[in-house]
Amino acid sequence: MRVFSGIQPTGTLHIGNYLGAIKQWIALQQKAECIFSIVDLHAITVNYNPEEMQNKILSAAIDYLAAGLDPKKCIIFVQSHVKEHTELAWLLETITPIGELSRMTQFKEKARQNKENINTGLFAYPVLMAADILLYKADTVPVGEDQKQHVELCRVLARKFNNKFGKTFPEPKAQLPKLGARIMALNNPLQKMSKSLGPQSYIALTDFPETIYEKIKSAVTDSGKEIRYDEKNKPAISNLLTIYHLFSNKSIAEIEKQYLSGGYAEFKKDLAKVIIEGLSEFRKKRMLLEKNHRKVEKILADGAKKAQQIASLTMKEIKSKMGLL
Repeated sequence: MRVFSGIQPTGTLHIGNYLGAIKQWIALQQKAECIFSIVDLHAITVNYNPEEMQNKILSAAIDYLAAGLDPKKCIIFVQSHVKEHTELAWLLETITPIGELSRMTQFKEKARQNKENINTGLFAYPVLMAADILLYKADTVPVGEDQKQHVELCRVLARKFNNKFGKTFPEPKAQLPKLGARIMALNNPLQKMSKSLGPQSYIALTDFPETIYEKIKSAVTDSGKEIRYDEKNKPAISNLLTIYHLFSNKSIAEIEKQYLSGGYAEFKKDLAKVIIEGLSEFRKKRMLLEKNHRKVEKILADGAKKAQQIASLTMKEIKSKMGLL
């Protein structure tokens, strides 16, 4: 089984990124051929500061490694360092129906958020994502709930290419965690956790313990005092219970039972402790990696070479079938 996934370098990762994607990656690297990318080309579809990009890429790589990705067990690289990603994206665009891209809900959401910069790259984003996946003939794509539609488009394009030019790609499947595919904002349980909603909406992997305590303490709760998982009627507490479960490995039922006679204050205090403990090893590893940028850069360079070897073979096959070689 071959796995591909990636996260944009938009600054320090938060627990939504970790629980929704990276935690899956860490488990998968033990049993599959895994390729993980820092997808910087996706990040430039919205307004960004070019002077900060390289630091953000390095920071994302450090986060990957500190979280538990092992370059001996998986390939870690920067998307733009392998030119075949953009080359395949263009070839796939020639078989991508406009109607399919127009249906993408993420484009509609991002277009609303970036009204001054609704560009072609933002519209064609899912095609580049499909190229990222198909370039490595991945079978499995561990993603959050918001990316599921993009993986479905990737499957459509794999089928279209195979039907038109001959069997080339497997049809990759999205793999979502049973719980945690969509961690919600601490200050708005009806919206996905995101840095765009302000610092109180998320917990960064690099947040200090006292910051985590304060953010959890001020997290929105539902009416009543019952600590019960009920996404419809108690979305805020359900979100906090999911986070507690994923960091503690206790079942939701166990946690509910633990706080039958307790209120929100006790529950939140313990949740903060669980998160702080869960991120303690990450913080230690990250501090060491921050002192050794050269090591991180070498891991990325080695990863790009390995990814390029796979990508160049795939592109040779694709171009031959399309009559371009």
